Amino acid sequence: METKELWFVTGSQHLYGPEAIEQVAENSAEIVAGLDGASAIPVKVVAKPVLTTPDEIKRVLLEANAADECIGVVAWMHTFSPSKMWISGLGVLQKPLLHLHTQHNRDLPWADIDMDFMNLNQAAHGDREFGYMLTRLRHRRKTIVGHWGDEKVQARIGDWSRAALGWNEVQNLKLVRFGDNMRYVGVTEGDKVEAQIKLGVEVNTYGINELTARVEEIDDKAVDGLVAEYETAYDVVPELRVGGERHESLRDAARIELALRSVLEEHGAKAFTDTFEDLGSLKQLPGIAVQRLMADGYGFGGEGDWKTSILVRLMKVMATGLEGGTSFMEDYTYNLGAESPQILGAHMLEVCPTIAAEKPKAEIHPLGIGGKEDPVRLVFTAPPGAGITVGMMDLGTRLRLVANEVDAVEPDEDLPNLPVARAVWEPRPNLEVSAESWLTAGGPHHTSFTQAFGREVLEDFAEIAGIELVTIGEGTNVREFKQQLRWNQVYHHLEGGI
Repeated sequence: METKELWFVTGSQHLYGPEAIEQVAENSAEIVAGLDGASAIPVKVVAKPVLTTPDEIKRVLLEANAADECIGVVAWMHTFSPSKMWISGLGVLQKPLLHLHTQHNRDLPWADIDMDFMNLNQAAHGDREFGYMLTRLRHRRKTIVGHWGDEKVQARIGDWSRAALGWNEVQNLKLVRFGDNMRYVGVTEGDKVEAQIKLGVEVNTYGINELTARVEEIDDKAVDGLVAEYETAYDVVPELRVGGERHESLRDAARIELALRSVLEEHGAKAFTDTFEDLGSLKQLPGIAVQRLMADGYGFGGEGDWKTSILVRLMKVMATGLEGGTSFMEDYTYNLGAESPQILGAHMLEVCPTIAAEKPKAEIHPLGIGGKEDPVRLVFTAPPGAGITVGMMDLGTRLRLVANEVDAVEPDEDLPNLPVARAVWEPRPNLEVSAESWLTAGGPHHTSFTQAFGREVLEDFAEIAGIELVTIGEGTNVREFKQQLRWNQVYHHLEGGI
């Protein structure tokens, strides 16, 4: 994030004379300084020269496309900027665009207003001219209205910048698949070529033998160091500790983690998948290794689910620096007898410890599938609080994101015999409406769960990416939700071209 920037461009024209342009530049620089210093905005905000001609506009926006550090452009019309000047520049802009409808002054200086002031401060209609052209060109953008110094406005800009960071990430993301997706499963399938065209992510398969060979190359000294880290960072059960009867299983898990890291780093990958149906000579299904890699920011999807792996990495990037973790997740089973019915989320092994409410325990238990030795895993429970679960699926003609706002809660009772990490939540508006809507949308069983941010960040990302997002939350009505899906189908079919 320290190297990423939002470029702030200000529109004007030469009609008002050089003194007015100088004042526009000064005011714009003050706004940029205020936004750059706002704690809610996680990246640098950089001022660009006031744009007054079509050639200037096109040159700066082409420079934005080419600049690796630029993740998006914020545009504001201080004066009236005739929008035909922007046609060529907007036609080549490939970076996300935020239209900030603001003005330099918060209050009207009633006693001092004259025509010089009116000519200088024209955002109220200058931005309308710009908005018209954006709509005419069908240019996707975010629009935020309000004074630039207001915390609410800064928070929304911050949310959008996180979505722009996510888009920047997937445009450069490499994902390693160890094996294929689980046999006969439908929702984990998908068009990897279309995913690269639409999102930019490279999804490639590598043989499990590459990983198993790397495991054999890990030396004992490296394993000793990682095992010592395990014993410091987690509450390791006695049987896994040095001298314990199952300590060798912990060392096997450490070798797998070191090998996984090595392969991913070699390929420049920040996301990966595995499957229990293709483990080669691995002694156990990666558990604690996957959990720790996710805690370091890697995306992961179980059973070869590369779309969820993309989603986990994307959401981890967007959540950087915020309180609350992000994890691979699965809606596993229900508590229908609760006053407000609940969902118990978990997975076989792979839930990220960034969502742990307490120090995780390192345990070893039978898995029952995969035909390998018992795997080591971290066990914990997620804390109460608002969150959101998100799934991505391939509908054949397009990608769809489905999100459900939820409230994580403390389990009604202890779970002494459940040998996996978990979260318990009450979906909004309730389980009946949530599940019916999710099923109607074709939502997957694997998701990415976060307590770091809410729906607006996802909405901003979907707008930037040009992919469908449907959200289930307070006020969701199944009948209206079905109608929304029907309209979305028509829109995305036409938007993609006939």
